[in-house]
Amino acid sequence: MTVREVQEILAAWAPPAIAWEEDNPGLQCGDPAAPVRRILVTLDVTSGTVAEARRRRCDMIVSHHPLLFTPLRSVTPSRPEGRILRELIARNIALYSAHTNLDFTRGGTSFALAEALDLTEIRFLETTSANQKKIVTFVPAAHADAVAAAMAASGAGRIGDYDHCSFRVEGTGTFLGNERSNPTVGRAGRIERAGEIRLEMIVPAWNVGAVVRAMRTAHPYEEVAYDVYPLENPNPAYGMGVIGTLKRPSRLIPFLRRLKRTLGTGALRWTGDPARSIRSAALCGGSGGRLLEAAVRARAEVFVTADIRYHTFHDAAGRIALVDAGHFETEAPVIGAVVRRLEIECRRSGKSVDVLPAAHSTNPVQYL
Repeated sequence: MTVREVQEILAAWAPPAIAWEEDNPGLQCGDPAAPVRRILVTLDVTSGTVAEARRRRCDMIVSHHPLLFTPLRSVTPSRPEGRILRELIARNIALYSAHTNLDFTRGGTSFALAEALDLTEIRFLETTSANQKKIVTFVPAAHADAVAAAMAASGAGRIGDYDHCSFRVEGTGTFLGNERSNPTVGRAGRIERAGEIRLEMIVPAWNVGAVVRAMRTAHPYEEVAYDVYPLENPNPAYGMGVIGTLKRPSRLIPFLRRLKRTLGTGALRWTGDPARSIRSAALCGGSGGRLLEAAVRARAEVFVTADIRYHTFHDAAGRIALVDAGHFETEAPVIGAVVRRLEIECRRSGKSVDVLPAAHSTNPVQYL
């Protein structure tokens, strides 16, 4: 397997295009054509991470937090990023990061946290919108299935847990080819009428180019008529935070004890009624305080996230139990999710690649 193939696996799951604009996901350093035999998966990239990758003979590191988050003015040993980057390049270790795009995808950071807490009926707390398009084309009925299949293979027609979704309606197309044309139906120089299928498929905005190319290749016409429409409806594949259900209701204090034990955090910051029964829990791995109102609207009894501001605790009072369980701790479960995804996709492609979760903790926070 190559670095590029690992990139493609991760980008298909967590497209870089869904990340926040200020983010910097993707290949941080390395040759896309370089071979990969062993991958180390970590939350952060530190000197300890690189030392572990060297010790375990890894060709590539996949991290959640990007090493290069803001533009560098220089790469020198005077800065930690410069020292790490120099070491990665010197040792031929590629680095790929999936940050907020991994937070916003199904099965990503918040889903991994929910699974670690053994929640059921897990779904997005908020879905994102305005990142989908609809492609409409007009094709003879005999070729509609082939064109739709080509579009689906390039990423069109995916709605939630369903693939190859399309809508088709019969109609009549008209055209007049000039002397340079070579129409598939009829003759140049006269108005023709042809029975056609109006074929509609939804597509992520970042896949429009690939889907249009596949459609044009499979389409029988010399000149392909098609339209691309922007959509504002929510996308069920991507969102922020999750909400799920506990298998058994619990009082708040026993829930907090279990949360602390499961995540291995040194302390929890929380507010709420200790006697309150918890059945529905909202979660957001990492800094998710902005989702408090969404958690309240979803009627969750508790909201677990990290980096909560003092005034946000005041905002939650009397409405929902609010828990700050630590940034590292709420995101660490995604390491296992990334390992499993890479293992499954590598096996599916018939490639022999070892995928290892980092043993070295990169949590900079200590508890006393």
